[in-house]
Amino acid sequence: MRLILVAILGLAAVAALAGSWLAPYDPGAQDLALGAAGPSVAHWLGTDDLGRDVLSRVLAGAGSALTWPVLVTACTTVLSTTLGLLAGYRRGWVDAVMMRTVDLAIALPGLLVLIVVVGVIGAGYGWAVLVMAVLFTPGDVRVIRSLTLAQRETAYTEAARTLGLRPSRIMFRHLLPNLAPTVVANALLSFVAALVALAGLSFLGIGLPAGTPDWGLMIEENRGLLDLNPWASIAPAALITLVACAATLLGDQAFESMSKGGRR
Repeated sequence: MRLILVAILGLAAVAALAGSWLAPYDPGAQDLALGAAGPSVAHWLGTDDLGRDVLSRVLAGAGSALTWPVLVTACTTVLSTTLGLLAGYRRGWVDAVMMRTVDLAIALPGLLVLIVVVGVIGAGYGWAVLVMAVLFTPGDVRVIRSLTLAQRETAYTEAARTLGLRPSRIMFRHLLPNLAPTVVANALLSFVAALVALAGLSFLGIGLPAGTPDWGLMIEENRGLLDLNPWASIAPAALITLVACAATLLGDQAFESMSKGGRR
């Protein structure tokens, strides 16, 4: 099962990195005389209302659909892990200030804030990545902090402090490996949340200009073609669902396997 999940995500990564080169046609090339048409030998997933090859646009759109969620995940993972370790290990006023800030951030209506910021500023997904990293980090900080508090009182941590090791070394060389299962699981869940949220923004027409090859935007642009070529919308929607499910299941399996072999 794990090999299947890894294969799905691996193929998605290949499409994200090389989709434009793998596309059989230019994703932006139009053939108005052909228009919307179902699958054929020449166009395996058919064409949209502008005569553009759907398969080519799906492959090219993988880069936009997957790269931005990866950036959100990287930012969220680094921030939440660092802040959670610091709050849980240092405790005191550092912990108090961070947790009150986290509580305030969690109370914000995340999706509404994201739509407003990206809708007002526009300019692509750059601001969306920043806003989502800020919105996704607080929940993970609380999880990492609670685990750090538990690990802080264990014998190996006490031994490290007795030996006079620096707090930064204890946190990142001794505590972090034991938190790795949770960090990995949180990262994959953050990726899924970012994938779905950014696809939703694209569906609403926010963040990316019309005509850009992107899975979420393709669903919105082609939802009126269900009678002529349903694959124009079904293919990107199915891929979003497939990648999200694969990442979630892989996160669960990684957490279980890493927890069993955790370092002490």
